[in-house]
Amino acid sequence: MRTKNLGKLLEKGAPPLSFGGFLRSARTNKDLSQTDMAQFLKISKSTLCDIEKGRQHVSIELAVKIAKKCGLSEALAAECSIRDSFRKAGLKMSIEVKLIA
Repeated sequence: MRTKNLGKLLEKGAPPLSFGGFLRSARTNKDLSQTDMAQFLKISKSTLCDIEKGRQHVSIELAVKIAKKCGLSEALAAECSIRDSFRKAGLKMSIEVKLIA
């Protein structure tokens, strides 16, 4: 997975990425079907579809757990999840998450 590409996409002024978009990008970059990704994550295909389409919110904890399992950026996953919460609450806010050592 090319997480650097996702970071560059965000830097170029693209619309803020949702967690579902982040997960869909990761899945397609790995050339996995929704069925294969759902089996890998041990969730149903319909749940994965709902996450990717933004119909199901993913907590920060779950977003980080999924990112870790997929070998993706945990900070970007958390940031996307928090942004989704802001959008859902109708808040016009922004956030940047960084890993600290």
